[in-house]
Amino acid sequence: MANIAPATQSLEQLCIDTVRTLSMDAVQQADSGHPGTPMALAPLAYLLFTRHLRHNPANPLWMDRDRFVLSAGHASMLLYSVLYLSGYDLSLDDLKQFRQWDSRTPGHPEHGITPGVETTTGPLGQGMGNAVGFAVAEAHLRAVFNGGGQRPVDHHTFFIASDGDMMEGVSHEVASLAGHLKLGKLIGFYDDNHITIEGDTALAFGEDVGARYQAYGWHVQHVDDGNDLEALDQAIRAAKAATERPSLVVIRTHIAFGSPNKVDTAGAHGSPLGADEIRLTKQALGWPSSDPFFVPDDALAEWRKSRDRGAEIESEWKQRYDGFKAAQPDRAKELERRHRGELPAGWDADIPTFPPGKPVATRNASEKVLNAIAPRLPELMGGAADLAPSTKTLMKDGGDFEAGNYAGRNMHFGIREHGMGTVMNGMALHGGILPYGATFLIFSDYMRPPIRLASLMERQVIYVFTHDSIGLGEDGPTHQPIEMLTLLRAIPHLTVLRPADANETAEAWRVAIGHRHGPVALALSRQDLPIFDRSRLGAASGVARGAYILSEAKGGSPEVILLASGSEVEIVLAAQDKLAAREVAARVVSVPSLELFGREPESYRDEVLPPGIRRRVAVEAAHPMPWYRWVGDQGEVIGLTRFGASAPYERIYRELGFTPDAVVARVERLLGRET
Repeated sequence: MANIAPATQSLEQLCIDTVRTLSMDAVQQADSGHPGTPMALAPLAYLLFTRHLRHNPANPLWMDRDRFVLSAGHASMLLYSVLYLSGYDLSLDDLKQFRQWDSRTPGHPEHGITPGVETTTGPLGQGMGNAVGFAVAEAHLRAVFNGGGQRPVDHHTFFIASDGDMMEGVSHEVASLAGHLKLGKLIGFYDDNHITIEGDTALAFGEDVGARYQAYGWHVQHVDDGNDLEALDQAIRAAKAATERPSLVVIRTHIAFGSPNKVDTAGAHGSPLGADEIRLTKQALGWPSSDPFFVPDDALAEWRKSRDRGAEIESEWKQRYDGFKAAQPDRAKELERRHRGELPAGWDADIPTFPPGKPVATRNASEKVLNAIAPRLPELMGGAADLAPSTKTLMKDGGDFEAGNYAGRNMHFGIREHGMGTVMNGMALHGGILPYGATFLIFSDYMRPPIRLASLMERQVIYVFTHDSIGLGEDGPTHQPIEMLTLLRAIPHLTVLRPADANETAEAWRVAIGHRHGPVALALSRQDLPIFDRSRLGAASGVARGAYILSEAKGGSPEVILLASGSEVEIVLAAQDKLAAREVAARVVSVPSLELFGREPESYRDEVLPPGIRRRVAVEAAHPMPWYRWVGDQGEVIGLTRFGASAPYERIYRELGFTPDAVVARVERLLGRET
């Protein structure tokens, strides 16, 4: 069939309905997906991508583009349709492979798979936090690099949120933070369609969202009809003009608009419309009904004007940027370096070495390392969820990132662990920023969803988790993270580092900064730990390899290998001496990172843990599960399968069996030498 536009439609309406029909056809072909929201939001997407979004389909990653986040990731066919129509490197055949194996159009948008997709969304609320992170990064870079008549950084972040996004708690956290920070380059659209999977939103949701956002300090507008292009256009322009605070446009839409029988129904939310309903919908839209994935030539040509518009916008920016480079060449080189993710020469030159002597908590050692790195690594930016004095994560000369001082590098996230994680993801995705965020290890559970998404996207985000064990003492079992290390280690692409002393902590930071393929979590102690005398032990720190021989067996070839991480390494070193007095030769292996060790060549792993030495005991004051791989079928793990207790930490360790004598007893039993 020739691609002839239906005579009854305006060109604008034709472009909009093309998004609707592509979305319903792709979901139908996949027999899976969410057609209703793309159909409802097609007018908004048309306006954004053809008139307002500063983007270039030919160069999706140019530095000063506007960022667009589809927080309502289930409406992915909306995004895929407009990316294809706008001229991104996405074909009609890609749309036909929606939700199929190895497709460029997965069920929810995934960063790094589809050109033009800025972040992975789907778990509701996460994209809103990412958008706040994008806006934070833009504000910071704008404050640092703009000036003197130059404007190399000047772009907006847009997001679309659903009813579900607005219900999720994380959206409250990040909206509150964004309003407090007065992020005027952040513009959101709330798709108020009154429908969830279970039915009308009134089943569980009756608040005035606009009023809530006004209370947060946002500029709020209402558009009563999601098909009113003029009202939408005016609202977007007004939002752009409200530069002193973030903006939210509440848009009343109708899910599955155009469908005769499924408009405004829960059935159109997460299921295909069905062949018969699609035929009726296309008839109602004045659309040819016999040809799935039909794209009228006139509509495609109109959409593809985005290429020329985008090239022109980027060209204008390049002229502006060339002026910046000519006027401030060193600053331009610095901005480019930061966006490339290259580390500056000598960034680690001031990382301290800690001499043996007075014990130091690894959180305190971390503070010294952070403040040694920060002056040489200006892209490092972060803070804590209101725990910086305890997590030791303030940069002393960094200044506070706040309204009126976006050049500051210390972020005060407030008591919003979940929101902190999502914002850090957006900062990392934006480019030019290396984010870190801190809280107690127990509260990593509050931010697990963004940690998982950072891992899925393999973004460089650094988590500083202190108070890492029963060693925090009197705060008791509510704060003692028995299972958290195991839960974090189970996440693919996440590297967990639990250093045993101050020098391992320094090396852990060096690994975290240099690690480019996924997030890194540092697990640090509250209590003081001895600094190992490596000249006596005869071992250099081997943190980068995940595990290394810290102390070789005394008195002969090792009969047993003692493995531990963090604060328990001290315990197994003491046990080694006691075993030597009993004529048992034990090797001590420090294991700061099971993940890094697991990535090492088998030859190195066999060097540290020789296959012929099968008597092994691992010690960690946490759940034992991750260690069984390394102790094998003839080894044992001294761990915790119960909650902790409230008491001084020395008493807790003793009562729960984390002492040198307990390790010795376990080894002697393993060797059959019990007395």
